[in-house]
Amino acid sequence: MNDSAKKIIESLNLSSHPEGGFFREIYRSDETLSNKTLPVRYTSQRTFSTSIYYMLVENQISHFHCLKSDETWHYYNGSPVIIHCLEPDGIYNKIKISCQFESNIFPQFTIKKGTWFAAEIEDKNSHSLIGCTVAPGFEYDDFELGNRDSLFEQFPNHKELITRFTKD
Repeated sequence: MNDSAKKIIESLNLSSHPEGGFFREIYRSDETLSNKTLPVRYTSQRTFSTSIYYMLVENQISHFHCLKSDETWHYYNGSPVIIHCLEPDGIYNKIKISCQFESNIFPQFTIKKGTWFAAEIEDKNSHSLIGCTVAPGFEYDDFELGNRDSLFEQFPNHKELITRFTKD
């Protein structure tokens, strides 16, 4: 790991994330929404919003996962990030976030609820620091890490991508 990445991890006090990479929650709203006011996919109350720092270093990946809420990724520093999205209808989208301000490269992108997504950094000798904002706020009950066989069944045309971005 390069010195720049180590310095960011230490200064932001990041920890290992279950999907890959490093993270730290930096905001959790102190206001909540009752589960009676939320869609039925939520079984308990949720905060209005949460946000984290999230970082990938070199060959690290964010494994395929799915959330019950929309999540916006905000690019901060380092190599561009490539987000791989498998929509519920089977459509695949590849999005690049960065501050390069070129065609089809954006400084932020929102992944819609129910979308399976994974990520990697473009320059495998670098790092990427981003922020992730979730509303209603993130809870681990709303997080599902992708199961390779289940994703193969759901998205049979994307087996190579699924193999690359799921755990054995």
